[in-house]
Amino acid sequence: MVITRDVPLPDGRVLRAHDTGGSGPALVWHHGTPQTGSLYEPLLGLAAARGVRLVSCARPGYGGSTPRPGRSIASAAADVAHAADALGLDRFAVLGSSSGGSHALACAAVAPARVTAVACFAAVAPYSGRDEWFAGMISDGALRAALVGRGARARHAEQDEFDPAVFTEADLAALDGEWAGMGADAGAAGSAGADGEIDDDVALVGPWGCELTAVTAPVLLVHGGQDRVIPPAHAGLLAAAVPGAERWDRPHDGHITVLAACAQALDWVLTATDR
Repeated sequence: MVITRDVPLPDGRVLRAHDTGGSGPALVWHHGTPQTGSLYEPLLGLAAARGVRLVSCARPGYGGSTPRPGRSIASAAADVAHAADALGLDRFAVLGSSSGGSHALACAAVAPARVTAVACFAAVAPYSGRDEWFAGMISDGALRAALVGRGARARHAEQDEFDPAVFTEADLAALDGEWAGMGADAGAAGSAGADGEIDDDVALVGPWGCELTAVTAPVLLVHGGQDRVIPPAHAGLLAAAVPGAERWDRPHDGHITVLAACAQALDWVLTATDR
């Protein structure tokens, strides 16, 4: 059973949190772009099988959380720390996919004494200021527009259309199969409006507001060699930025199929938490 509640934040906003409850080790899932923050299978089943308390928070502008235009990656991570207080979580691990992986890393940087381990799938690296950062992205128009500013990114959203070529055939099959819950949630987030997605992209290419060198928890970076959304070079950039990060390179995986390693990553997180 998942309990959903709106957590009040110090500035008057609310953050919508989803929580399976339980007394097991806590794991906070950081969702990708766009997603509502809801929890779905197979995450729920994988966590339950391991006795993990699974929590997720919708970032501002998504799934009932108050929008916050101009937010940074670090400010969104700080929101999660406030939600953890409200949920009674002293220490917790973090897991994230795509932009969620970036926010998971920022959470570990913002709250190093509380985050026990980090696992990221296809995470986005901080913008390098170089055009090579975009190399390998099938569709980079949204992030390039975000570099110009929120207004330009919002105008891009008005005419942008989903390009299925960003996913491999295996990715699309996964979204129709095991990860159908993720696909359905992305559709729900997209139909609710573009504010969350716009603010995610602007935050990703802007100053994150934290330094990844502040991360002290064990970090696992999992990336697919066939990823057309966030190219595998981003794993290299993150590995260089995060001291001691461990990499799992999966040469035959794309942006979604890389999540096939989720069970092993959860086991890694639990082992790292016990160190």
